[in-house]
Amino acid sequence: MSKIQRLIFTIASLILAGTTSAQTVFKMGHALAKGSHYDVGAVAFCDEIEKSTNGRYKCQIYPSSALGGEREEVEAVQLGTQDFVITSTGPVGNFVPEMKIVDIPFLFRDYDHARKTLDGKIGQDMLTKFPKHGLVALAWSENGFRHMTNNKRPIVGVADANGLKMRTMENKVHIEGYRSFGIQPTPMAFPEVFGALQQGVVDGQENPIPVILAAKFSQVQKYLSLTGHVYSPGLILTSPRVWDKLSDSDKKIFMIAAKKSVDATRKKVDEDEANGVAQLRKEGMQVVTKVDGNSFRDAMKGPFANYSKEFGADNIAAIQAVK
Repeated sequence: MSKIQRLIFTIASLILAGTTSAQTVFKMGHALAKGSHYDVGAVAFCDEIEKSTNGRYKCQIYPSSALGGEREEVEAVQLGTQDFVITSTGPVGNFVPEMKIVDIPFLFRDYDHARKTLDGKIGQDMLTKFPKHGLVALAWSENGFRHMTNNKRPIVGVADANGLKMRTMENKVHIEGYRSFGIQPTPMAFPEVFGALQQGVVDGQENPIPVILAAKFSQVQKYLSLTGHVYSPGLILTSPRVWDKLSDSDKKIFMIAAKKSVDATRKKVDEDEANGVAQLRKEGMQVVTKVDGNSFRDAMKGPFANYSKEFGADNIAAIQAVK
């Protein structure tokens, strides 16, 4: 081999080695199907990271609970065996107890109230609580206002919910509130829900319109009632193992990517909220749009007193006061 050939070979080897070692591929998981609001957010996040780092970082997205249910994925991120997860707050209170406050039924008035609260000082201060629990929260994402579906009867008021066996998230704040509605809460990981509804293990479930669409629950549920009983935030979480290795400039890129992910997710949620009910009707669901919300709120008086003791009446009032 001539001197020139050796030089060319050496340069080519260095370029190849540099390319191979410079690229890091992260695992990012979520519970919902491809094309769902979580997936749209994951794609926006990963695209921005790859573009802004010139391919030094990229992610492989694992939708549809391919890496486990939400609780398992959050735990994997905490342990450092998974790099990123987009999750509802449902299971997060099991890891970061301070987050349970956002899961109180009827805490948020509407999407505008929820987004202003989470994007503002209250929500941003809450994100600082994660590192001491072995997690890094990049941003609040979104799941949406939860509504009830079932196969027994239309739910117009709280009395109609009485006795229904309903799948709930593994979240004690939700469970306490739902018991006050007369529901028999049945905690269950999300990947098991469709089969449980199909087999009649439970009568119903509760989720936002975007999730009901993405999970195709219209195939196994007859009635939808727009109860809007809980606003379900989302979160983009990563592992300290990932975060602590990033340079300050790369951390800024990842935070920008998280913001773009949130914007894309909320846009998809807004679209699903605008068009989803008509789509679910088309798919055969009977929809109750006029629900007696006051009957549900009245039933919440006992649990709400308990929430005030646990989370602080002033903290709850501060969220309610956001305009």
